[in-house]
Amino acid sequence: MHTAPQQSIPQAVPPQPRRSWFARHKVLTAIGALIAVCVIGGIASGGGEDGEDSGGSGGSGTAASAPREKTEPEQADAKSADRSQAREFADFVAKNGTPTEKAAAEHVTKVQGADEQNDVLDSAEVWTDYTGGMMGPHASDGKLIASAFADWKNSENGLVTVYDAEGEILSNGNF
Repeated sequence: MHTAPQQSIPQAVPPQPRRSWFARHKVLTAIGALIAVCVIGGIASGGGEDGEDSGGSGGSGTAASAPREKTEPEQADAKSADRSQAREFADFVAKNGTPTEKAAAEHVTKVQGADEQNDVLDSAEVWTDYTGGMMGPHASDGKLIASAFADWKNSENGLVTVYDAEGEILSNGNF
């Protein structure tokens, strides 16, 4: 009796357990861990913001390291400085401006940042009693004020922003 050769039945190989994502991506895991350590270290050191004590002097966050509020005389000095800048600007426009610039400058209520220039990134703000923002009826008056400001102050890289009474941007320009 002749028997047929036995066919071998393939044996099922047990599947190998799949490794975790972190085990399969060692480089990405190491980079992520490094970033996490840096972020946690930055948070723990207080973020290193300018002008604040980052804990290097042994301070424990007491009132001595908290930002100091301005006293009433300091606040009055700041308001008078803003007002004097507005007065200087109004005087300049009254002397050198066109009739339309003079009319627009009568609506200026406050000027900030005109006395602090370093020709790197100068920024000044002019506040008016106009309303309506950039799309309102006084947008052209805002441009006149920005142009007059550029005649008054010169900077290598200055930007003046003119605001309306509600704090919306009326116009801006380089000076």
